[in-house]
Amino acid sequence: MRISVVIPTHNEALAIERVLADLSLAELPPNFVTEVIVVDSNSTDGTPDVAVRMGSRVIQEPRRGYGRACLTGLAAASSPEVVVFLDGDYSDRPSELPLLLAPIIEGHADITLGSRLHEQNSPDALPWHQVFGNRLAAALIRALYGLKINDLGPFRAGRADVLRTLALQETSYGWAVEMILKGAIAGFRVVEVPVSYHPRIGKSKISGTLKGTIGAGWFILSLIVRYYFQRRVRAPRPA
Repeated sequence: MRISVVIPTHNEALAIERVLADLSLAELPPNFVTEVIVVDSNSTDGTPDVAVRMGSRVIQEPRRGYGRACLTGLAAASSPEVVVFLDGDYSDRPSELPLLLAPIIEGHADITLGSRLHEQNSPDALPWHQVFGNRLAAALIRALYGLKINDLGPFRAGRADVLRTLALQETSYGWAVEMILKGAIAGFRVVEVPVSYHPRIGKSKISGTLKGTIGAGWFILSLIVRYYFQRRVRAPRPA
């Protein structure tokens, strides 16, 4: 199996070396991970240099946006069967990649999501407002789409052909929930996998403040509702 790992970064020099070192420790068969792509957005702290030194392929994406970086990495991946998306701040543990890949490899899932809310994690890893926002969004998805998830975590994997079929286009933090919603609407198997979660290294770009979390949360909740009503409008009406 050919697996490409995409890591969006912006000033992650303090963490990226640990992320890439931990990724090499993942207990996977030899040559499963065929490439690691670090998509960097205007870092000024030497993040790309560290990534190159650690053997990663670095792509510069000057346009800001988490989703844009992920889409750039997906487009640049070299014929993978599975694509993994992983943050560069070391809050997720790349060594847990086998947990995320197992349902896909075994043929039970098309997309897997690493849930940070199943494990007993450090109380400092996720602030209360981020936990509340994720649980609220997940509850809305369960109610409207019937998809049994508890979290919208960034550590995730998907079959490459499925990801391309979904035609993802959100360029901001809405990209993560767009994948879930479109996957559910298209009938693909979206499976949640418990993973551990730890305090990030460095400052959060979005969820580190209450204001940032509220702004992101409002956007995500509105996206969930909008896709739901778009689906209802487009659904064929009975004769």
